[in-house]
Amino acid sequence: MFLFDFFRSLLPLHNPIGFGASDFVSVTFALVLAAAAIAWPRVALWTERFAARTGWCMLALAILPIILRLALLPNHPVPTADIYDEFGHLLEADTLRHFRLANPPHALPQFFETQFVLEQPTYSSIYPLGQALALAAGWSLTGHPWAGVLLAVGAFCGLCYWMLRAWTTPGWALAGGLLAVAEFGPLNYWMNSYWGGGLAAAAGCLVFGALPRLARTAPAGAPGWGRSWKYAAALGTGLGLHLLIRPFESIFLLLSVLLFFAPNVRRPKWFRAYWRLLPAAALPVAAALALMLLQNRAVTGNWTTLPYQLSRYQYGVPAALVYQTNPFPHRQLNREQALNYQMQKGFHGNSPETWRSFGERLEYRVRFYRFFFLAPLYLVLPLFLWRARTYWWVLLSLASFGLGANLYPNFETHYIAAATCLFVLAAVIGLEQLARISPEASRILGFLCLAQFLFWYTMHLFDNQPFSMAARQFETWDGLNHRNPAARIEVNRRLAMLPGQLLVFVRYYPQHPFQQEWVYNAADIDGSRIVWARDLGPEEDAQLRAYYPNRSVWLLEPDYRPPRLTHLAP
Repeated sequence: MFLFDFFRSLLPLHNPIGFGASDFVSVTFALVLAAAAIAWPRVALWTERFAARTGWCMLALAILPIILRLALLPNHPVPTADIYDEFGHLLEADTLRHFRLANPPHALPQFFETQFVLEQPTYSSIYPLGQALALAAGWSLTGHPWAGVLLAVGAFCGLCYWMLRAWTTPGWALAGGLLAVAEFGPLNYWMNSYWGGGLAAAAGCLVFGALPRLARTAPAGAPGWGRSWKYAAALGTGLGLHLLIRPFESIFLLLSVLLFFAPNVRRPKWFRAYWRLLPAAALPVAAALALMLLQNRAVTGNWTTLPYQLSRYQYGVPAALVYQTNPFPHRQLNREQALNYQMQKGFHGNSPETWRSFGERLEYRVRFYRFFFLAPLYLVLPLFLWRARTYWWVLLSLASFGLGANLYPNFETHYIAAATCLFVLAAVIGLEQLARISPEASRILGFLCLAQFLFWYTMHLFDNQPFSMAARQFETWDGLNHRNPAARIEVNRRLAMLPGQLLVFVRYYPQHPFQQEWVYNAADIDGSRIVWARDLGPEEDAQLRAYYPNRSVWLLEPDYRPPRLTHLAP
């Protein structure tokens, strides 16, 4: 195509018009700004009217990121799970699809031990149920768990608008919803993996959207006080859902709620109103707590022992350390043995952050908060801080999440996903304050955010073009599946072409990285077409081969380049 000749290279000497990468970025931003400036007077009135229609805005914002991501499928297919966390959530989702909370232990569990999965007393994931519930729902409705990821992110984008409606005007709430789509939609790893993030963020929207509504309507006689029960139920639903997703971070979510209500506790009218609404908020939380206890009982045999706690006892603290320091990961080590082994080998954690003090860790993690803001939004954050006296509770809530998550040695942005809508609120308030000073400057920053999203979305839409491949090396926080596990996809493709039921032994080389685990199975191991097992040596392997006499047996050596798949004769 002639048009693409101008973009075949981002090097000036190889480009027909002498453009480099910065030139293309400048032209793209200028084009978006010019088009927006021309179109804005015509669409501003329609946007203002549409922003006031809450239901339609929520629906549109929920559908938009899903449509945008599905449009990328030709170049970015359905994500393939690759990280142990993802396999843990998928196992839990598959378990739920079998209408149970845990799976019975296998007769030969030593062949199936893998990261973040218990083999005794049950064969189960160590994770809470929250993310698995979304995956299982999407899996049951469409036949693929990724549908649950899409629905969760769509729900977050729609609820983010609903949350902002309680804090600002409809127009700015719609702007915040569009920011959520651009930041956490089709280009974000929340939508391109099975780790989670979208569902926890949606739970946070329910909580932080219900609080100001309750403050306005809770006292009897206040305008809209009849709807206060609905808002209390939304608050409880958000708290209960988040408890099933991130139990540890739920402490900071609850702390934010208590901080919000604290100033009114000593006022009799408010205290009576909140006490009257307590059952509506407590019922969903109690249901979530009961479900958590049932999972504990089903998985560990004890009502109060979390699956994660049992994993720490069996495999060390945290569980991944055993696979990093234990040369025989199929052999269980209890907590004391694991810690002793780690001390002998000089390991003190599974990431550099573990070695840092609290202050050093916090300083190091500041860079990861770029995840919650597009670059132009940093210019308006000082204006939000300038309004700190008005929004002191938002600052305290963000601080509680940041400092609380800092207590944990590892960090991923989806750990504090519940606070995402507060980050969006901070950006929206900053833009709103800038608009009072200069409406044109505020619109320009908003259009720059749009331009940044459109630029990278276009790069992924034309993923196989040379200009896209040249530009993507400069992308920030790439969340799409460019680094999708090519080796795993190729091995799965080759196995799919083989007839009958398969038993695949996985043999690791001594230098194998512990993060690259291959032994993951479905909830029903014996009923699966492909059974993955650890290679424990010919004598022990013979037990599993005898257990599966009708399966074709293969050996996978993933550390071979490329991974080698060999058929093993009977």
